[in-house]
Amino acid sequence: MALKVQIKDATGKATGSIDLPADIFDVQANVPLIHQVVVAQLAAARAGTHKAKNRGEVSGGGKKPFKQKGTGRARQGSTRSPNQRHGGISQGPVPRKYDQRTPKKMIAAALRGALSDRQRADRIHVVTGLVDQVGDAPVTKTALTAVRQFSDRKKVLVVLSRNEDPAWRALRNSDDVHLIVNDQLNAYDVIVSDDVVFSETAIKEFIAGPTKGKGAVAVARESEVVA
Repeated sequence: MALKVQIKDATGKATGSIDLPADIFDVQANVPLIHQVVVAQLAAARAGTHKAKNRGEVSGGGKKPFKQKGTGRARQGSTRSPNQRHGGISQGPVPRKYDQRTPKKMIAAALRGALSDRQRADRIHVVTGLVDQVGDAPVTKTALTAVRQFSDRKKVLVVLSRNEDPAWRALRNSDDVHLIVNDQLNAYDVIVSDDVVFSETAIKEFIAGPTKGKGAVAVARESEVVA
């Protein structure tokens, strides 16, 4: 079973349609799986460079702040103690990695579920191109008009092919849309976007999958849907 999505040009005129394979755009969304994959992706993006100095790393001497007895205060042994001003931090953060192991089958299944959810809500769109001619200077206003013909919602994900450099240059500085290439499409970017706009070239390449090696679509078709 295939799903048909209308293809429009930059002016909004329908130029045809494209069949979306049901094994990618019409599967049951596994919400816990998508959540796990998204959390892992966000965790992997963390630098993990946080660091607090302990009592052995802060500056200061080791002498007693005041004498042991006779002051009426609690005894203290060092100015670098955590309970002293400018002292070290007790049990503070240290550099670490937040990476989580996520199998490729899970990543592929999460992406299929996210795309299927957007497709069922009629929020997958296809445009022939975002600029008129390849040789013309990219115009941001023209490209935005081509994208915004599908939706006026706040967050729009635009998926381009790596060969569409004029379209990329036209939208790369725009705050209204988020750009991504088709071979880097992931569940997180789809979930946080209200609409997904593919260029005609990008969606054809995405459906065809990578020519070499195993990618998201190749694994998606070879593996069973994670229920």
